Amino acid sequence: MKITQTLRSLRGNKVGAAVEELHRAENGLVEALLSLADQQKADHEVFHVARDLAGWSQEHVRRLAEVGRSRGLDLDAEPAEPGGLLATAKQKGSELMGRFHEPGLLLLADLRHLHREAAGVSLDWEVLLQTAKALKDSELQKLAEDCHPETVRQMKWAEAKLKESAAQIMVTG
Repeated sequence: MKITQTLRSLRGNKVGAAVEELHRAENGLVEALLSLADQQKADHEVFHVARDLAGWSQEHVRRLAEVGRSRGLDLDAEPAEPGGLLATAKQKGSELMGRFHEPGLLLLADLRHLHREAAGVSLDWEVLLQTAKALKDSELQKLAEDCHPETVRQMKWAEAKLKESAAQIMVTG
């Protein structure tokens, strides 16, 4: 009996670690999307779509915190907001870089970064989904099935926007 309880505890710790990592990664995706929106205010499509997509990840953070609480985790239900000294420094650095580099190249770099962030979050959702299926955990499975497709759409938007912009940015003077 003691061995069974220990195995359940170890398994629970692994699942908890996966939920915590996904919570951290979704917060990172919120920050990447809002940062992209802030840095590309002149491009209204990028600004508005990135902010809308950030809303999906903000909801994912809230839902992960709720699921985490039921598993004994203390996750912040309020998504991270870009801000503070580090964010200000990064924004100023970006502004300075913009003086030396084509703004279009910065957009491409931002979209590449966003795509990589979303791809990582997508893989984390896949790990959680497969884990939930193996454990027959319907709560985790529903969460992953609800949230993962939105993350895939975030990733696909970044890729599509990059493809749409790349040739024009790279070819024009």
